[in-house]
Amino acid sequence: MLIHTERTEAGRVAMLRLRNPPVNSLSAALRSELQASIKDALQDPEVRALVLIGDGGFFCCGAEIREFNTPMSTREPTLRSLIALIEGASKPIVAAIHGAALGGGLELALGCHYRIALQGASLGLPEVKLGVLPGAGGTQRLPRLVGVERALTMIAQGDPIDTATGLDWGLLDAVVADNLPERAAAYARAKADAPLAGRNVGARQVPAPQDSGVYERAREQAARRYRGCVAPLACIDCVKAATHGTLEDGLAFERAHFLDLVNGSQSKAQRHLFFAERAAVKLPKEWTATAGITTVGVVGAGTMGGGIAMSLANAGLAVVLVERDAQALERGWSAIRKNYAATAAKGKLTAAQVDERQARIRPSLDMDDLRDVDLVIEAAFEDMDVKRQIFTALDAVCKPLAILASNTSRLDIDKIAGFTRRPAQVLGMHFFSPAHVMRLLEVVKGGQTDGNVIASVFQLARRMDKLPVLVGVCDGFVGNRMVSPYTREAHFLLEEGASPSQVDGALQRFGLAMGPLRMADMAGLDISWAFRKRTASTRPAHLRYSRVADSLCEQGRFGQKTGAGFYRYAAGSREPLEDARVLALIEACARQDGIVRRDITDEEIVQRTMCALVNEGARILEEGIARRASDIDVIYVNGYGFPAHRGGPLFYADQQGLPNVLATIRRFHDQHGELWQPAPLLERLVAQGKRFADL
Repeated sequence: MLIHTERTEAGRVAMLRLRNPPVNSLSAALRSELQASIKDALQDPEVRALVLIGDGGFFCCGAEIREFNTPMSTREPTLRSLIALIEGASKPIVAAIHGAALGGGLELALGCHYRIALQGASLGLPEVKLGVLPGAGGTQRLPRLVGVERALTMIAQGDPIDTATGLDWGLLDAVVADNLPERAAAYARAKADAPLAGRNVGARQVPAPQDSGVYERAREQAARRYRGCVAPLACIDCVKAATHGTLEDGLAFERAHFLDLVNGSQSKAQRHLFFAERAAVKLPKEWTATAGITTVGVVGAGTMGGGIAMSLANAGLAVVLVERDAQALERGWSAIRKNYAATAAKGKLTAAQVDERQARIRPSLDMDDLRDVDLVIEAAFEDMDVKRQIFTALDAVCKPLAILASNTSRLDIDKIAGFTRRPAQVLGMHFFSPAHVMRLLEVVKGGQTDGNVIASVFQLARRMDKLPVLVGVCDGFVGNRMVSPYTREAHFLLEEGASPSQVDGALQRFGLAMGPLRMADMAGLDISWAFRKRTASTRPAHLRYSRVADSLCEQGRFGQKTGAGFYRYAAGSREPLEDARVLALIEACARQDGIVRRDITDEEIVQRTMCALVNEGARILEEGIARRASDIDVIYVNGYGFPAHRGGPLFYADQQGLPNVLATIRRFHDQHGELWQPAPLLERLVAQGKRFADL
C-alpha cells in the first residue's frame, strides 16, 4: 500500500500517509491510491478533517521523473485532478510537511486548505532545473498565495526556502518544533468547524506586482543563471499569465508550456544530468567509509589551497593550512579573508559566521602540525619533484591511518603514491577553481587505493556539498584529458582562418560558458605552456602541432594577468578585445607551417571541437578511466561549462546520432589525418546500433 490511512483525534481526523520511498514521489500508482483514500475519508461521516503527511524523511519531493514522456505521467488521476479534488473538498485538508515539499509535493500542499510544517523543512519548486516548469498549477497558485515577486524567485530560480521564510510569506499557516503528526492532527481538528471560504488558493486573485519591471529583471537573472535554457522564460510567462484571467485560463496556459518543455530536447538533457549526478556518487556496496574525517591538512596556500581550506571550513571541519614561507602563507590567508569578506558583503554570511569559519583554519609554517590530521590535501605546484618532496615528508609526519591526497590536475597518482609507504591510502582529489565555489570533485583512484578510502573521501565530499566523480589514472584524468583535443582543434582552427573571437563566439552561442581561448587567457597561458615544454620530448614529431599559444607566451602574453594573451585587456578590465597583433601572429604561424587559410564557418568550429570531445570521451570510457558515459557528462557540465541543456558531450552525441557523429569524425580523419582516428568504442557502438547510454 502506498497510502496508509489512520484515524486520530477520536476518529475525527483521517491521516493519510504517503509511503513511496525514498522521497514519496507522486507516481501514477500513488496518485490513484491517494485519490481513493481522500474520497473514502470525505464520504465518512465520522471524519471531520483530513491530514496529508509523508512517511520516512520527506513529505513529498515531487513527480516520479522516470514516468515523464510515458503514458504513466498522464494516467488519471493526474496531479492536477488530485489537487482539484482536494481544493473542492467539503472538509478541511491539511498538508503536514516535514523534510521537504518540492515540486509536485509543494503543488499538492498548495491545493490543501492549510499547510503546517516541521521546523527545518524545505519548500520549493525546482522544476526549472529539470528543464520544465511546475505543471500542476504551481505557477498559478503560488503567486496567488505569496505574490508575483516571491513566486518568480521560487519558480524561475528554482531554489527552496526554509520554514521561517515560508511562514513570513504566508505560504505556511503554522510551524511546529516537534511531534508533527500529533500537532497536525490537533490543528486539523481545530479547523474542522471553520468555514472553508477563502481557504481555496486557486479561487484567490493574484495581487498585482508593485514593480512592473519585475518580469524583465527575472528574465535577466534567468539568462545569467540558466544560460541558453528555455524553461526559466516559460516559468516567467506562466507566472505573468496568473495575473490576468481565471485559474482555468492560467492552468491551460501552464499545461501547454509544460508539454512543450517536457517533450523538448532541453528537458531530456537536464533530466539525464539529474540521474547522472545521482549515479556518479554511488560506489560499490563493499566499499565502506571507515575513516572519520574531522581534521584536514592542506599543503599550499595558493589560489587552490586557500579555496580548498575554505570549502573544508565551510563544512565545519578543522583545517591546518601549511605553507613553506611566511610571505606565501600571509598572501594565502589574506586571500581567504578577502573572499569571506566579499561573501559577507553580498549578504550570504553574517559577520559571526565569517569569524566562525575563519577560526576553523589554522595557518602554519610547520609540517609537524599535520601529525594528527585525518586527511591531507596537497595543493602545491604541478611538478613531480615537488610532489615527491611533499609526499615523502607527509608519509613520515602523518599518523599511519591518515589519508594522503593530491589536488593535481593531471599528474600520475600511482607515481605519487609510490613516494609513500601507504599507497592504499593515497588518491587524487582534483578540485576545480574556485574551489570554494565549484561543486565538481574528480576523485582519482590509484592502482592500489583502497575502496574504503575512496568511500571515506566521497562521504567527506558530500559533507562539503561537492559532487564527487570517481575517475582512474591517466594524463589529465577525464576533464583535462578531454580539454586537450578540444583546445587543439581550437588552435588549429585559428591557423586555418578563424579569429579568436569567432572561435569563442561560436562555442558560446552553442552554449558554453566561455570559449576555449577566453578560458585560456583567464587560467593563464603560462600554465599550459610549462606543461607543453615539460612534455615536448614525448610529442610525436610527425603530428601536427600549433605554435600559436607558444608564440604568444614567448612574447610574455600570458592572458588576463599580463593584460594580453589571445586577446588584449584594458587596465582593470576582463573584457577581451580583439588584437591585430595576435591576428598577425596567427597568420605568421600558419605561413611557417604551410597552412593555407580559408573561410571557417561557425558550424565547423562547433563540429571540430565537439567531435574531438566525443572521440576522446569514447577512448576514456573504453580504457575504464570513467565508469560510465554519464560520469563524463557530469564532469564536463559541472567542471568545464558545457551547456546543461545539451546534457554533456556524450549525451549530445547520442542525440545527434552516433552514426552521424562517426561519419563526421571519419571525414575529419580523411581531411586532417592521424589525430582524428575514430575511437574503437565509437565504431563498435555504431556497428551494433547502440548508443553511449546503452553501455
